[in-house]
Amino acid sequence: MRRVWAVIRREFVERLRSRWFWISAVLGPLFFGAMIFLPLLFTGPGGIKRIVVIDGTTTRFGARVADSLDRGSTFAVVARVSPRAGLMDSLAQQVGLHRLEGFLFVKDATVETGAAEYRAANVSAFRDVAELQGVLGRLAVNERLERAGVDPATVSRAQLRIRLETKKIAGAKTTGESSAESFSLAYVMAIVSFVAIAVYGVNVMSSVLEEKTTRIVEVLVSSLPAFQLMLGKVLGVGAVSIFQFMVWGLGGRLLLSQRAAIAGRLAPLDREPAVFQMPHVSAATIAIFLSYFLGGFFLYSAMFAAVGAMSSNEQEARQAQQPVMFLLMLAYLSVFALAGDPASTYSIALSLIPFTAPIAMPVRWAAGSVARSEVTASLALLVGGIAVVTWVAARIYRVGILMTGKRPSLKELGRWIRA
Repeated sequence: MRRVWAVIRREFVERLRSRWFWISAVLGPLFFGAMIFLPLLFTGPGGIKRIVVIDGTTTRFGARVADSLDRGSTFAVVARVSPRAGLMDSLAQQVGLHRLEGFLFVKDATVETGAAEYRAANVSAFRDVAELQGVLGRLAVNERLERAGVDPATVSRAQLRIRLETKKIAGAKTTGESSAESFSLAYVMAIVSFVAIAVYGVNVMSSVLEEKTTRIVEVLVSSLPAFQLMLGKVLGVGAVSIFQFMVWGLGGRLLLSQRAAIAGRLAPLDREPAVFQMPHVSAATIAIFLSYFLGGFFLYSAMFAAVGAMSSNEQEARQAQQPVMFLLMLAYLSVFALAGDPASTYSIALSLIPFTAPIAMPVRWAAGSVARSEVTASLALLVGGIAVVTWVAARIYRVGILMTGKRPSLKELGRWIRA
C-alpha cells in the first residue's frame, strides 16, 4: 500500500505543479459565471428595426398594424405605402444599402387566410419574427371578431392565460423549486459529470501513454506490480479532480453570492435585473452527485488506462478511446429524455447500466422523484461494474504496458485477459 500511496502522491503533486491546472481551476467558475450572467447582457432589444409597411388592404387593418408596430420597442415604421409596380425591388435596394432593415406586406387576404410577407436582411431573428406574428395575429383576430359583431375586448378577457406555478416535491416536502430550476440543476450536473469524467479520464490515458512511450514504465513496473501502478494513477488523478471541484465550488459560491449586484450592473436602467435563481440543492442531491461522479470516474479511468496501455502512440490512443467516449456520450445526449420523463423505461434502464448510470441517475434524481430501491440497485450495479471493468483493465494494462508496435486485435486482447 505504501507503493500505491507513492504513486498517488506523485500524480497529485505533478498535476498541482502544472500551470494549466491552476488556470483551469480559476477559469472554471468564471466560465460557468459567464454562462449565467452573459445572457443578461444580451437580452435587450438589440436596437430599433426600421421597416416599411406595404398596405395592400382596403380596410383599416394595415394602418392598425403599422401603428401597433410603431408603438412597440422593436420596430420603427418609417412609412406606410400602397403597393405599386417596382416598389418591392426599390425597398429591397434600400435594405441592401442598410437604410432599412426590412418591409412588411399585408393585404386583405392576411385577415382571411393569415398570409403575410416579411422581407429583411435578417429573417433569423426569432424575437423580431415572433413579435410580427404576434401583432398580425392579434389584429387579424380582432378584425374577424368585429366583422362577426363580437366585441374583441370581451373575447380577450375570456382568453386570459393561466399562469401555472410549479413547485417540486422532494420526498414528502415541497421545495419551492420550479420546473426550470429543476431542469437547470439536472442539466448542469450532466455537463459537469460528462466534462470532468472525460477530461480526467483522458488525463489518465495520456499519463499512461507518456510513461509507456518514454520507457519510464519499465523502471516503474520493476518496483511495483502493474495493478498497483494503475490503481495509484487512477486514485491520484481522482484526488486532483476532487480538489479542483473544491476550488470550483468555492469560486462558484462567491460568484453566486454576488449575482444580484452583477445582474444590476448588466441590466439596463429601464428594467429590473433578471437575477439567476439558485435551484434547491439538498444534502442528498450532493451525496448522489458525488457518489455517481466518483463511481463514473473510477469506471472510465480504468477503461482509459487500458486504452493507453494498449496503444503505442497518440494517434492510436485517440482512435481506441472512441468506443469509451461513445458510452459516456450516450447518457449525456439523453439528458432531455431523462429530465422529461425520469420514470420511463428508457430512463430507468440508463440509470441501471453502469456505463450510463454516472450521468443518468443524478439527472433523474434532480428532475423527479426516484425510489431509494432504484438508487441502491443502481449503486450496487455500478460498484459491480467498476470491479469487473477494473479487473479486465488491469489484465490488459499488465500486458499492454510493456508491449510496443501495432495496436492489438480483439483476439489478442482476449488472450491478455485470459493470461
